[in-house]
Amino acid sequence: MPLALNVQRVQPSVTMQISARAAALRREGVDVISLSAGEPDFDTPRNIKDAAIGAIEAGFTKYTTPGSGIPELKAAICAKFRRDNNLEYTPQEVIVNNGAKHSLYLAVAAVVNPGDEVIIPTPYWVTYTEQPRLMGGVPVVVETRPEDDLKLTPDALHRAITPRTRMLVLNSPSNPSGMVYTREELAALASVVVEHGIWVLSDEIYEMLVYDGAVHHSIASLGPAIRDLTLVVNGVSKAYAMTGWRIGYTAGPAEIIAGMDKIQSQEVSHPASISQKAAVEALNGPQESIAQMRTAFDERRRYMVARLNAIPGVTCALPQGAFYAYPVVSALYGRAAGGRAVADSVSLCEYLLEEARVACVPGAGFGTLEHIRFSYATSMTQIEKAMDRVESAIAKLG
Repeated sequence: MPLALNVQRVQPSVTMQISARAAALRREGVDVISLSAGEPDFDTPRNIKDAAIGAIEAGFTKYTTPGSGIPELKAAICAKFRRDNNLEYTPQEVIVNNGAKHSLYLAVAAVVNPGDEVIIPTPYWVTYTEQPRLMGGVPVVVETRPEDDLKLTPDALHRAITPRTRMLVLNSPSNPSGMVYTREELAALASVVVEHGIWVLSDEIYEMLVYDGAVHHSIASLGPAIRDLTLVVNGVSKAYAMTGWRIGYTAGPAEIIAGMDKIQSQEVSHPASISQKAAVEALNGPQESIAQMRTAFDERRRYMVARLNAIPGVTCALPQGAFYAYPVVSALYGRAAGGRAVADSVSLCEYLLEEARVACVPGAGFGTLEHIRFSYATSMTQIEKAMDRVESAIAKLG
């Protein structure tokens, strides 16, 4: 019996595939350096772990949490939006989910009907195009340009909108490019969105990781009209090194949040009770760990980009946010070494995995064919070793 049509339309995650391949090689004893996963290498801060341990010891391990999140966590999220984003939400306008990916899925499920179009600018995180397909929606990929720093422009957005357009997916800071939209750029996009009355799904999971004076702005904060059309997604995974705790959250109009809650209650009941207690401490507790991680990421960012730009055939812009370098590598296409031909970003990543034992992600998975993505969310020692290997492997291509 065949799978459901919507499932057949979905492509597997290229980042998960690369990570799985690297993990399999490691199990075989191969020394692989993974620069593919979007996961901080830092440990979850001690105060957050202690909060979870306290929840366990207090017996907070039952079906005792509301489906949309415990009240103290929703209050902490509202306080975070007020403190960091100049946004006012009530607890009824907030839902806690099982990671930001789950938040994105529920938001799409709550508003996208079969046949609805979802505008997704390149480069996009690999999941953005696939979640609408699960709803029978149609991802509409809009190519951005290097001269616009790989950001969506108001003109490009306007041209992409049709009577079937339901939603725009926006991600700043960007995974994979690391680019950050300015307030002025967001305001220009917001004007188009409000004119046409479409939803914005704003993924802001990397908001705390910005560099060189870049400032994160939430598009929802630019006025009542755009706020009422925006679903803001965030979480604790990146800022607090809590990827495995699986806590994301969404803020938006109460009726959409209620719809997301209805889906979540039938799908997974509620997020893990223990993780919710940990997330309360993350948002309300000391914030020094964020600055410490950001400082380390900044050092790694500068080093990796400098090393990449020193390799003939590779050019890399300095990212403003997140923890990825996204170099242009198309000058290497058409070369070969040891019987291996490099035709595109996929075969280049395969070559680097086999020859250099470095795992990275092809830009094809993000909608751009000229790039590959390296994560610098690992130690400087590993990055230095990886860049040595990459440089040596690319030098062999002729």
